[in-house]
Amino acid sequence: MILTLHRVAASTIPGAGKGLFVDAPVKAGRIIVAPDAINRVYRWEEVLAQPDPDAALASSVRWFEDRYTITPEWPDECYINHAFAASGLWHLGFVFAARDLDAGEEVTVDYRHLLREGEYEVFADAVTGQPIIGYSWEQSLATSTAQLAALLKGAEHTLTIEPRNSAR
Repeated sequence: MILTLHRVAASTIPGAGKGLFVDAPVKAGRIIVAPDAINRVYRWEEVLAQPDPDAALASSVRWFEDRYTITPEWPDECYINHAFAASGLWHLGFVFAARDLDAGEEVTVDYRHLLREGEYEVFADAVTGQPIIGYSWEQSLATSTAQLAALLKGAEHTLTIEPRNSAR
């Protein structure tokens, strides 16, 4: 579920096809995408055992450990493209603004978080030409957690937690 005004249009990344763009400014640390309607996750072996494994691989995303979703219907979230210097931070299925984004900017994430450990993406990074190789689960979680902590510490956010009413 995309939590900001957005549109899908031609990507600014050479060869990427379509991309997802924010239509309103987004402050650093704000959630752009939150997971919803995840009906099933698959182990890697189950992804490969799908009736059309090529389509399953093209539409699979690692969410945690060795669990993936398969989304062949391509909702708007699927148009978020890869960049090593991404505008969004993937963390456990959420995409946070990695910096302040202006209206009209393309949302990108580092696909190394979405791929299986050691898996090579079928294309290279458009800016650096370097291969995109999946992180281990531990590396993905440690990296995205540290990046999110630094992002939230640096962002000017106020978190208000309402006390729960308790009947005693």
